[in-house]
Amino acid sequence: MAPREGGVHVNAIETSGLGKEYAPGVGLRPMTLEVAPGEIFGFLGPNGAGKTTAIRTLLGFLRPTAGSARILGHDVWRGREAVHARVGYLPGEIKLRPEWTAGEVIRRAAALRGQHDLAHSLTVARRLALDVTRRVGTLSKGNRQKVGLCAALAARADVLILDEPTDGLDPLAQDTVLALLREARSEGRTVFLSSHVLTEVERVADRVGLIRAGDLVRVDDLAALTAGLPQRVSVHFAASPTRDFTALPGLTDVVREGHELHANWRGAPGDLLRALADEELSAFSVTPPTLEDAFLGEYRGTGHDR
Repeated sequence: MAPREGGVHVNAIETSGLGKEYAPGVGLRPMTLEVAPGEIFGFLGPNGAGKTTAIRTLLGFLRPTAGSARILGHDVWRGREAVHARVGYLPGEIKLRPEWTAGEVIRRAAALRGQHDLAHSLTVARRLALDVTRRVGTLSKGNRQKVGLCAALAARADVLILDEPTDGLDPLAQDTVLALLREARSEGRTVFLSSHVLTEVERVADRVGLIRAGDLVRVDDLAALTAGLPQRVSVHFAASPTRDFTALPGLTDVVREGHELHANWRGAPGDLLRALADEELSAFSVTPPTLEDAFLGEYRGTGHDR
């Protein structure tokens, strides 16, 4: 349920022309965005696009040079302490004291919030298969990531801001993290998720924002992002086809390899099925467009093709 202050709806995250310019044309350009309570919002962009600058400005670590932002009604610069009290944050690069144990890091993180019951923290650690008795300096990259996740998730903060949360984790731990994020959403909490793993974002996000060269260029739900993109078609003919499919309207980027055909398809599926009805097929598949297709389509030809 959306939080209210004085009977007025309050967004979990709200920015109005928020910008952080390091030099002319360098940094985060004015960004306007609303993220609702109980939403998982994916924040995507290539390296250097401005994701970390945006996150650090949202958290009040950097002073905005334009506009403003509020988290749960608190100004992110003037009300930094109130913001930090209600946000769980995982930075993209975790730096921990190597002599501390994982449990000590989690305990200290909880103490900073005035939290003394570590039951939930230890439950998260168990689910992530983290040995809390180990010293941080002896842990692998993946296990250090788990320590950071435990510290960020332990307090059940109203807003979670996570920068590459599954970096270095094995597939089982990645699935556990996604389950934890879904549980946070089901409890009405908000997740602001920055990640390079687009398949993960696609599995959990309600909406996605794409940032390019410091500009928030698009915000949409997943269905809208992929609408209009071509589907990938693969056909394996049992015998040589009787028609030239390269001339079929709606079929593009056709690649023929013997009796196999791979192409992109735009249009109603019935038109394609009718064209194939007279052919002998041994296999046929249609793959709908993905978030990765939308992401690559947005950035292709912009200097960020890689």
